Amino acid sequence: MNSYTMDAARTDLPMIALTNRNAVSAIIGHMLPILLLVAAHSLAQSQAAPAANADSTPWQPKIHFYAPPRWINDPNGPILLNGQYQLFFQSNPLGDEWGHMSWGHAASPDLVHWKQLPVAIPEAGGVMIFSGSTVEDRDNTSGLCAGPGQNPGQKSPGCLVAIYTGASGDKQNQNLAVSVDGGTTWTKYSGNPVLDLGLKDFRDPKVFWHAATQSWVMVVSLPDRHKVRFYHSKNLRQWELGGEFGPVGATGGVWECQT
Repeated sequence: MNSYTMDAARTDLPMIALTNRNAVSAIIGHMLPILLLVAAHSLAQSQAAPAANADSTPWQPKIHFYAPPRWINDPNGPILLNGQYQLFFQSNPLGDEWGHMSWGHAASPDLVHWKQLPVAIPEAGGVMIFSGSTVEDRDNTSGLCAGPGQNPGQKSPGCLVAIYTGASGDKQNQNLAVSVDGGTTWTKYSGNPVLDLGLKDFRDPKVFWHAATQSWVMVVSLPDRHKVRFYHSKNLRQWELGGEFGPVGATGGVWECQT
């Protein structure tokens, strides 16, 4: 159980102050036809649609997922499992700015109606949880999915393994966490990290099962080198380099977040 708590959303954010009244009048004059059209459209919608919930605001999306009141970013490892979409995402459970990166969690039966769940994988020991992916290890190839009294080789439908970048100081590496209850609770692998090159920038693993070779494939970025590397593994715990791509094409920035 993590100790993160949800505080009330901030209500003291200042609005933009307009001080030039002449400029404002000119802008309103040009915008008036558009404002009237928007008002007419809003009126038509209000007459055709049911009233919004009392706690809704005009700034909240009506369909897209959001996680009030915290800072969120990249979606991580969305997966369909037993009729439920599990969504993990970069989250700061302690504030509305970048920092304390952890994996937030939400679930949905239809990608429209979402239930906010407790933080899945929290920052701990100075290691932030950067982006990554999840897989269902139904054959327990990792050996991490067997429950109490189970044979390590026993099938494990519903067991999820998260492969994520751990970030601490000037080092980034790849790590595992396991959930044997379909994503509700997670345990970090005691042998982390599973892939460490000793680099400051080495992140965003995308992992998938490659049936032809009966192995897992990890696509992971060397952002500042404008390269993507391909690793393969039989068990998600030991990884071997298979090849790399780049630098080529857009090399002006960084390469990341292919998940």
